[in-house]
Amino acid sequence: MPFPHPRIPSLSGQMGRDADYLHVAEGVLPVKVESQFLDTQQDAARKRRFLIRLTAVVSGGMFLDGYILGIIGTVIGTIKTDLSMSVFAEGAVASAALIGIFVGGPLGGWLTDKLGRKLLFSLDLILFTVASFAQFFVHSVLLLFVIRLLMGIAIGADYSIGWPLQAEFSPRRLRGRLLALQEVLWYVGFVAAFIIGYFMVNIWHLDWRFILGTSTFPAVALLIARIGLPESPRWLMQQKRAADAMRIAEHYLEDPDDVADLSNEVAIKGSFRHLFNAQNRRSVIFISVFWFCAVTPYFAIATFAASVLEKYGLSDGLAGGIIVNGAAMFGVMVAVVAIERVGRRRLTIGPQWICAIALVIIGAWVSAPTIVILALFFVFAFFNAMYTALTGVYPGEVLPTEIRGLGTGFACAVSRIGAALGTFLLPWSMTNLGGATTMIIASLFCIVGAVVSQKMAPEMTGRALSETGSMRAVTV
Repeated sequence: MPFPHPRIPSLSGQMGRDADYLHVAEGVLPVKVESQFLDTQQDAARKRRFLIRLTAVVSGGMFLDGYILGIIGTVIGTIKTDLSMSVFAEGAVASAALIGIFVGGPLGGWLTDKLGRKLLFSLDLILFTVASFAQFFVHSVLLLFVIRLLMGIAIGADYSIGWPLQAEFSPRRLRGRLLALQEVLWYVGFVAAFIIGYFMVNIWHLDWRFILGTSTFPAVALLIARIGLPESPRWLMQQKRAADAMRIAEHYLEDPDDVADLSNEVAIKGSFRHLFNAQNRRSVIFISVFWFCAVTPYFAIATFAASVLEKYGLSDGLAGGIIVNGAAMFGVMVAVVAIERVGRRRLTIGPQWICAIALVIIGAWVSAPTIVILALFFVFAFFNAMYTALTGVYPGEVLPTEIRGLGTGFACAVSRIGAALGTFLLPWSMTNLGGATTMIIASLFCIVGAVVSQKMAPEMTGRALSETGSMRAVTV
């Protein structure tokens, strides 16, 4: 296939080698150059296909997390009645997956930093699939708690394996966008769970065991899709397997600068003590506190959105819950589009203050019309999702390779303490303290997160992963 050219590149050898070159004077590329051009195009297309596939399978884990945390909210009332659960048992079952993530995050991160991303990326999903399938047959509160605890452990591990894998294969110009995209799939899963649950509960009247067990179907598809993924080249560099790392990097990495940046990796045996050494302490504290403050109020409100909105006078709380969580999905999509242009810090700080104001108004204006309350919850969900998208970006960017998995898992565990506490305590707080006080308390988490982010959030847009050690220098 001939290609027009504005300028003929210099050619080695004589122009008269007709076996190798076509008619240059007629505007036709040399055969060798044309072949090289085609090879380059095919290589670029193959790397794009791989990046799309990797993003899809990492995002799939986030979808599952959102789905299992959302679907429990649609049937928790039915389960409470069917299994005669106390308020304590209701909170325990609703927060079981979050408690599991608290365990699975650091455990999976520690294992993936030691054994590699590739192996753990499949093992954790096998655990999830088996536990999810067991939900079809559960008949006791204790067994349901244990099953969802195991599912949470698998999801927590997936955070600390998938996010580092995504960060280590993504080109720096798209890294923030692709990492933030993981949060989109979390909200897609969460909202899909509410929509599917709505139809299964109100239209089809299906058994709650089947409704919970529906997470098995996407899990099996995702497990198949993860077969054959390569090992992370940055993890291989940490294992002093430079030849293997460069071979994989040249085959899969799109940006030559990212391939060259591998030479800046220093082989270090990461451990828990490295989380809080002089180099990493600031990064770990920031991502942990920021993540904790981002998810605590959202999980508490969103998990029980239907009952919370009904307490505020909305007749169809489940439909309102879908609207609120739909706003969150829209907000994180905006963050994905804007992150590389606006920058990390702007998307982190401002939206937290807006969320704090929205919750304060809900708490203080006790006689507000129902439509105003719904609008304020909409605002909270939208802007909370915008900065929550950064919880998937910062860990992969500010942590060095030797603790990228462990540090992500640790921050994930800290965040799930807040999420579990919020989910566990919100029913009690709404009953004993009232909606107004509960919303004021929720706003405090947004305020703390905003202040910490203003002091500590770095701007990592466009920077190489090897620059994570200079976090203090890039905070502005």
